[in-house]
Amino acid sequence: MTLFVVGTPIGNLEDLSLRAARVLREADVVAAEDTRAAATLLAAADAAGGVNPARTIVSLFEGNEAARSEQLVRALAEGKKIAVISEAGMPGVSDPGARAVAAAVAAGAKVEVVPGPSASLAALIASGLPTDRFTFLGFPPREQGARQELFGTLRGEIATLIFYEAPDRVGATFADLAAALGEARRASLSREITKLYEEHVRGTLAELAAKYADTPPRGECTIVVEGGTVSQDVDIEAELGKLLAEGLGPKDAAQRLVVKTGKPRRQLYQLALALQRQAGAGDERDD
Repeated sequence: MTLFVVGTPIGNLEDLSLRAARVLREADVVAAEDTRAAATLLAAADAAGGVNPARTIVSLFEGNEAARSEQLVRALAEGKKIAVISEAGMPGVSDPGARAVAAAVAAGAKVEVVPGPSASLAALIASGLPTDRFTFLGFPPREQGARQELFGTLRGEIATLIFYEAPDRVGATFADLAAALGEARRASLSREITKLYEEHVRGTLAELAAKYADTPPRGECTIVVEGGTVSQDVDIEAELGKLLAEGLGPKDAAQRLVVKTGKPRRQLYQLALALQRQAGAGDERDD
């Protein structure tokens, strides 16, 4: 029994491979993130070689993936040919599918991957940034504090960084990246990859943050950021001490270092309080 994980076009139907079309035509069940988008895709697959009247389409999305995966495993055990697709791209990468694969593997089924277009790789290549080492991080956290903490942990990362992002958060994300990694770090924004209005905008993090601060881009967006060149470890106690000496309170000093270190805000705040108490005790002894 084999579960087929099929990569699908990310915008241009001409990118549907011959092998992907054949697997989708032959499948008894197609588990799809978006059944309406799947119907369009399957029509294109059928046009390339004939309709499978016995094929059924079932939904497979974040809300039902756990239960649906069990159903798919039972169908595999009955000898049915199952294909998993996401709305666009490769299932399991920032899209449903990983649970279905894990369930199939646990059941002893074979998993066969049919590769397809990749927005992350297309954006990486188009960015003009180094491609020999890269790290894909998916969608950053929506909440600003969690996002800043994540970016702070990446200061010393030498690999090129790749993110997916929603258009309305692109400006804020570039601003947080600039604060954490440095305004001069090179980056690019790729949008609508393989579609009619495909665009790749390159610049520094500061330039891109300014460009999209008030005017969000349109379409699906991928951000690529140049990796660091040397280790950028931060002496946290020294930095906090400096900020406290400049007159910042523990809360504000901790917030400043969230984006530079990636450490949790509460941990930095507690350390700042301890340093402030130590400084106060020292002043009392001097008196």
